[in-house]
Amino acid sequence: MIKTDTMRSLITGSILTFISLTAIAQNDTEALRILDNFSSVALGAPSVSMKFTMETIDQVEGTNESRSGSIIFSKDRYRLDMPDNIIWFNGETSWSYLPAEKEVTIAKPDKKDNSFMSKPSVIFSVYKKGYKVRLVEEKQDSYLIDLYPEDINSDHIRIRLSIGKPMPDLKSIGYKYKNGVTVNLTVKEYDLKQQPGSSEFTFSPDKFKGVEIIDMR
Repeated sequence: MIKTDTMRSLITGSILTFISLTAIAQNDTEALRILDNFSSVALGAPSVSMKFTMETIDQVEGTNESRSGSIIFSKDRYRLDMPDNIIWFNGETSWSYLPAEKEVTIAKPDKKDNSFMSKPSVIFSVYKKGYKVRLVEEKQDSYLIDLYPEDINSDHIRIRLSIGKPMPDLKSIGYKYKNGVTVNLTVKEYDLKQQPGSSEFTFSPDKFKGVEIIDMR
């Protein structure tokens, strides 16, 4: 059984890496064109929302776990919903709610930090270094693209993306780790038309009465 903290880390990392398409192999200009278009369309939308199913396979432990979730981005704000965790970030403050523990942790990420936690939109623009990219296959309705990390000390071996066409939506992403874990995310719904209000990205105490609040700000 995969530990909760490890599972949460894998889930978050995999979701957030779906657009963190760093770096382009110089000999694959078509892959670069596809990723540029994918990023440009997403950044130009009022939001990006997805409903997905995630399968986590651990070859070492011999486990296979599947769960569903959803995420919505809007510039530097997001909300991630998973069965065991809900995270809100409004561009300034983050709230992480654990239903099983009935507690929410409040934090304020450093604005100077360009990681996803403090500046979510960075994931749409960090694909200019760090990976070699190859267009593996062009299908009738999608492109299959592999990303290989240039850093030999990276914890993963490959990211495999399926991007739709003609609409450049995310179909799936597979994240293969060196430790024998593979995470496959299949997108069920991909929507660029939602116009969420600010309350979508803020924890509301009135909706979660009786929870313990841990303020780390």
